[in-house]
Order: sequence, then C-alpha cells, then structure tokens
Amino acid sequence: MTETVAFPQDRTCPYHPAPAYDPLRGKRPLARVTLYDGRPVWFVTGHAVARDLLSDQRLSTDSTHKSFPVPSERFIALRANRRSALLGVDDPEHNVQRRMVIPSFSVKHIANLRPRIQRTVDGLLDAMIEQGPPGELVTAFALPVPSIVICELLGVPYADHEFFEDRSRRILRGPRPQDALEAREELDRYIGDLVDRKHADPGEGLLDELIARQSAKGRYDKEEVVALATILLIAGHETTANMISLGTFTLLRHPEKLAELRADPALLPAAIEELLRFLSIADGMLRVATEDIDVAGTTIRAGDGVIFSTSVINRDGDVYPDPDTLDWSRPVRHHLAFGYGIHQCLGQNLARAEMEIALGTLFGRLPDLRLAAPAEDIPFKPGDTIQGMLELPVAW
Repeated sequence: MTETVAFPQDRTCPYHPAPAYDPLRGKRPLARVTLYDGRPVWFVTGHAVARDLLSDQRLSTDSTHKSFPVPSERFIALRANRRSALLGVDDPEHNVQRRMVIPSFSVKHIANLRPRIQRTVDGLLDAMIEQGPPGELVTAFALPVPSIVICELLGVPYADHEFFEDRSRRILRGPRPQDALEAREELDRYIGDLVDRKHADPGEGLLDELIARQSAKGRYDKEEVVALATILLIAGHETTANMISLGTFTLLRHPEKLAELRADPALLPAAIEELLRFLSIADGMLRVATEDIDVAGTTIRAGDGVIFSTSVINRDGDVYPDPDTLDWSRPVRHHLAFGYGIHQCLGQNLARAEMEIALGTLFGRLPDLRLAAPAEDIPFKPGDTIQGMLELPVAW
C-alpha cells in the first residue's frame, strides 16, 4: 500500500512546491493526504476541478464546522470562540460582509491609491540608499510597503506597526498554539480599543466607514467590525510582503528573466501574474463538504475535508506547458493564487498594484541589486504558513 503524504509539507526551494507533493502532481485532479492528527482529507491538484469545486457552495469555509480540516493545533486554538469574517463564513453572511468592504478594493479606488503607494515605495528606497549597502530587504522594504498602505486604507495608526506585525507573525507561525492564541487575543483587544475610539471620535479610513455605515442602519456590531479589521489588517500586509520578498529573491535567482523585464518594462504586469502563479504563497485553501459531491469519477462525502493545493494546481501541465519555468509570455490571468469563486481574495487589485510598483521601482532604482549571502543560506518560511522569506540580505 502506498504511504499517504502528510499535509502540510515544507518546501526545499522557496519558489517550488514541496517535493513531497511531486507524486501527487501525477494523480490529478484529486489525491489523498493526511493531517497532523492522521485524518485523511481530499487534496485537489487539478486546475479545472479546482475551479469547479471552488464555485460549489456545497463546500464550506465555516471553520467552526465539526468536520472542518484542521492543519495544525495552532489552528484549533485560533478558531475557538471567535467571530469569523469573510474567509471563515459562508453566504449569506459572507456576501453581506464582502459588500461592506469591496468598494475600498475596487479597480478605481486602487488606481487612485497608486500615487500614494509610489510615494511610500520611493521613501523607503530613499532611506535604504541613504543608509547604504548591505541591507535586509524584508524589514527595510518588503514588509513596510504593504503595512503602510493597509494602515492608511483602514485608518490604523502606522505608529503601531511593530505591534501588529509581531502579533501577525505569532498568529501565523507561533511555535506553540498558546503563543498564537495569546497573539490573536492581544490583536483583537488592540483593534477593539481602536474601534471604540473611532466610534466615539470618527476619523478617516475604512474602519470609520464601516462603523458609520452600520450605525446609519441601526445595526452597529462591534464584534463584526473587529473581525473584519483583523483579517484585512493581517492579510493586507502579510501576503503582499511575502510576494515582494519572494518575488525579489526569485528574480535574482533567474537573471535572464530579470534582464527581459529591464529591457522591456511593459512586461511587468504579465510578470507579476506569472510570479503569482509560480510562487503560490498561500498554499492550502481549506474547505469541508456539507453534502455529497460527485467530481472526476469520485464522490466527496458530506463531512469530508478538502484542501486545495495552490502550488500544485498552478503547476498543472495541462493548463501551463512547462509549468516549472518562468515565462512572461504565458497567459496566466486564470491562475488560482487569489483563489476562485465567491471567496476569491478581495484585495487582489491592491496586491497587484503594490507588487508592480514595489518590484518595478526596486529594480529600476537599484540596477545592481544582488543577494548578499549564498541563496541556500537565506532562511524562508515553513510549509504550514504563507510562503515567503524570513530575511533577504541584499547589496547593490
């Protein structure tokens, strides 16, 4: 009998899927993996089936469901007795929440933000250049770019960035479940206090708008506002910071592809899409079946856990020829880096704008940018969290 692969697995290269998933890539579109506690769950590896299932409302994102797949003990601690928002709830509640915040992430709104993003990027690079090489790109650039932007968008004081960045790190990859739980409780209290202050003395930002909209309808729900703010704050800086740092590392490791971008900057939007596909940093979308689902000659039973392996799905050779290579000419707009269906990431327009401005300006202003340590010695994040670089020493 073939030994079942455990989920999650660590990558050995930060921009390639975990080698332990290689046998499963040949078993598209569905395979089986086991969780940390030995529970078997479905592992979606095929692109077409993934899109079908992510559009199927018989798959739930409700993390309080008794059969929801739990990838770690930390996840159990984080979901206990806590209000969920957006990703952790299903329609109709999800639709109500999404409609509350989506205007702030529209194409038009993000286009209006681009000059502010550019000023942020320029200011951070000015400081790096003034300090001189070598530098550490994660803390000096990749993390503060999205942190500053999401703070401005939400109306969160950036002066508190060290606090919420630290709590976000502990939530996503604390060494013990209790560490993650304590960090989440501290972050909830911080945002709860901020919401109280804004309720009493409104200012500018999405949080203020949410409070005003709810109050105008006579349904002010502080707990919901806190839940929305928490997920937007964490997702709004953590994921994009990882894409900027890992995207930089990947380009520096593929100098021929970087040379193409420098020769033709108009390729940058397409390159961002290919990097999103290639890196697939949010690897492992979790669902639970609420009814039996017949798919690809298989029946997913009610109560079965389902995990979508973004890194494997986005390397489906039937959709992406030669999928393990970077190709700026590849049509990849239908990749699943942002998910698919009703839970597709609502911040994707913002993430694209931040990545395009950050990477384009970084390599434009520092044409001699290079790694300041051997690539194999640079630490990156483990497989049970969002992929990215823990640090990125660079010189120029």
